[in-house]
Amino acid sequence: MGRPFRRLGLAIGAGILIALPGAFWLSHPSGGREYVAVTFASADGSPLDWNRLRRRPVRPPVATPTPAPPAPSSGPIVPAPAPPPPRPTPPPVATGSAQQALINQDRAQNGLPPLTWSPCLANVAIQNAQRMAAQGYISHTNGPTLDLACGLGNSAGENVGYTSAGINDAQLNTMFMNSPGHRANILNPAYHYVGTAWAVAPNGYAYIAVEFS
Repeated sequence: MGRPFRRLGLAIGAGILIALPGAFWLSHPSGGREYVAVTFASADGSPLDWNRLRRRPVRPPVATPTPAPPAPSSGPIVPAPAPPPPRPTPPPVATGSAQQALINQDRAQNGLPPLTWSPCLANVAIQNAQRMAAQGYISHTNGPTLDLACGLGNSAGENVGYTSAGINDAQLNTMFMNSPGHRANILNPAYHYVGTAWAVAPNGYAYIAVEFS
């Protein structure tokens, strides 16, 4: 006659697997061999066979796919800013005109030495002539100050004018000599250098700057 069953109750931690009362059976069958049958219950109560579990092959790890980056926003496309408009072309310039010869002619008639051409004064004249042609009227700004910066002497002066029919040196020289202030610059004995320039506006008006030092 076989031995009576012994009931064992085990608690394996507090985790997923729990050993229930009667989980272990020790028996001695009539053949004299002893065997052990072990059963476990999972947390949801379903039976698990330990003998199958320990023989279960280890599954290879499964790679977790990386989620694709979010698609770019489909909002409205902002156009690139337009490039700045090109700068306007400066009015054409004429230097080395007959104005210097007419000035020296006036000075010779009044017993004064001629004025020598100065490239530095001519550059100042170009700036002022282009400025007046661009703005559409004659005006004085910093011409004499720039003239002094040429380092040609301690005094400086400037004559400016315009004609509506293009470059006309004789007409402007006559206008200058008929104006007391402009005539004084032409006949000033303290001046030894001169530079002149014309600039023609798009409407055909010609503007002249004459720099003295």
